[in-house]
Amino acid sequence: MIHLETPSKFRALVEQAHQVAAEIFRPNSRRYDRAEHEYPKELDMLGALLDGMNASGVGGAGAAGVRRESAHGEGNRNGTNLSTALGTMELCWGDVGFLLSMPRQGLGNAAIASVASEEQLQRFAGRWAAMAITEPHCGSDSAAIRTTARLDGDHYVLNGDKIFVTAGARAELVVVWATLDRSAGRAAIKSFVVEKGTPGFELVRLEHKLGIRASDTAQFALRDCRVPAANLLGDPAINVEKGFAGVMQTFDNTRPLVAAMAVGLARACIEETQRLLKAVGVEIDYDRPAHAQPAAAAELLRLEADYEAARLLTLQAAWMADNRKPNSLQASQAKAKAGRACVDIALKCVELCGSAGYGEGELLEKWARDAKILDIFEGTQQIQLLIIARRLLGKTSAELK
Repeated sequence: MIHLETPSKFRALVEQAHQVAAEIFRPNSRRYDRAEHEYPKELDMLGALLDGMNASGVGGAGAAGVRRESAHGEGNRNGTNLSTALGTMELCWGDVGFLLSMPRQGLGNAAIASVASEEQLQRFAGRWAAMAITEPHCGSDSAAIRTTARLDGDHYVLNGDKIFVTAGARAELVVVWATLDRSAGRAAIKSFVVEKGTPGFELVRLEHKLGIRASDTAQFALRDCRVPAANLLGDPAINVEKGFAGVMQTFDNTRPLVAAMAVGLARACIEETQRLLKAVGVEIDYDRPAHAQPAAAAELLRLEADYEAARLLTLQAAWMADNRKPNSLQASQAKAKAGRACVDIALKCVELCGSAGYGEGELLEKWARDAKILDIFEGTQQIQLLIIARRLLGKTSAELK
């Protein structure tokens, strides 16, 4: 049974993550929002620290520590999925773009940690990996991927285009999703680790974005790009019955992390709005019903309830992964709720704070811009609701589209 308190063994990690967010992320947040594509050099030392924490088994606050643990005895287990989610919440209280820019803590690292073999884990250890799924024509429908991978001797030849690759320009490796056989549908979709500098793997451009400007977002072209067969993650066999469950396990582990990002940002918005409203005499009285308080206080109560719901769903999904429980439904529920709640909370906080919320004197307007991506990447709101419906109704993807 999940407990609602932060586990005692993670409290030091949560406090450290909060200090990093308060002393490094937030003070530099506006600077790198204005200097888009400039790498935050303040993160180099932090990345090295998290590498040590992950290697020691303590667990860090980035995605590199996410992996389903081996079988264990009965009882409640609080592992790296939960610790990573808790640390992510704290760091995104500081700045989401900074978290996405942390060396060797990207979603590609999470993909490797989720499905790589022990040999691959060792071979790619200590390297920064981005993840390339989305293509110009298919958006959030991962099953519609057209990038192909053709086996040629001891290499796969990849051809296709990938867009919206987070940390694509800065990472050393890119986990590319491609299909071995388009006619086989989902079952043929596999993920491949492509090293930077591989012939035929070209960085096309960096995107200019609404938010998370501290993080680079890249587009790649793969043209007869030869990747060693040993770089395929998971089982190379096409199993129609299994579908692409192997690569989808990555989402079951990383969607709670994106939800955690949204939870951290939502909390930052609520706390800042409380501070600004308190300065003008508006405070929440938790001993009085909402209808008996100022409209702004009543609205904050609603936002807090939304935040708490998102937070608990996120912790549940991460806890289930640590305890080897199927969590595809809960991962999508957490991502759907947290992504939507974060956007609603950020925009409402801007509204409640008026000119202070809309101007650059405070960070609320930046957080409102950052929030939107958290409702989009790792699967849009619509995709999450579709997955949730399939799980609840017991329908396949063919039966419910």
